[in-house]
Amino acid sequence: MAASESSVQYDGMELIHLYHQNPSIKLRNQLVEVHKGLVRKMAYKFIHQCNEPYEDLEQIGYLGLIRAIERFNPHQRYAFSSFAIPYIRGEMLHFLRDNSTLLKIPRRWQELYNAGQKIRKQLTLSLGLPPREIDIATQLNISLQEWQECKLAVQNRIPLSLDATTGNYVDYQITLGDILPCPRTTLLQQQQEERLQLQGAISMLDDKRRMVVELVLVKQLTRKDAAKKIGTSPMTVTRYLHKGVKDLICYLQPQAESEVLSA
Repeated sequence: MAASESSVQYDGMELIHLYHQNPSIKLRNQLVEVHKGLVRKMAYKFIHQCNEPYEDLEQIGYLGLIRAIERFNPHQRYAFSSFAIPYIRGEMLHFLRDNSTLLKIPRRWQELYNAGQKIRKQLTLSLGLPPREIDIATQLNISLQEWQECKLAVQNRIPLSLDATTGNYVDYQITLGDILPCPRTTLLQQQQEERLQLQGAISMLDDKRRMVVELVLVKQLTRKDAAKKIGTSPMTVTRYLHKGVKDLICYLQPQAESEVLSA
């Protein structure tokens, strides 16, 4: 097993170097195949925190993997997985944010649901027992299927309590509140991933721009001190800094992937 994993890693790095030297869709798709485990692992993480299908999250994750492949510099000191994971995670987050709209139901269904609840109470009092759903639908002059869909739509809007039980063990119960991720831990993880992504982007700059960005933005040196450090003028430092920041924005800005993976 160890030998097999080593072979995959070697093939992956070899492909990365080949792609960096001569990019092609064929090599890129081979790299996607080698590193698809990164996408699947991240999709499984998100599937427990949202209602989106796993398949949709996986496809979106591949877009992030492609962006990482296209922007990774194999000569930098970072592992490809560390560079790629923030891109994959970022694409999934953008997808979830774009699709996390509130559920809206037709006003007619809301009115039908309210009327149905009144009919339920009336029939319960008159019959002395809970009525059948078909009896409520008949009173509303709608089909049983529409009444079921109406109830489901309204019930899906009801917020879940954090004390709602999701599982039972011998000595205790697990609630929704127990399985929610800690906000502080999530924030720290996100900051770490963003830091790795920024470091990866900085490493992709050419030597002079990278040096200026690290001195001025990372080490907080003045432009005058940075100029002395690298033996140039403050004006030149300013020019390198502006170009370096512009390149970083380009590297880090999410872009829609227009190409589709071939089968």
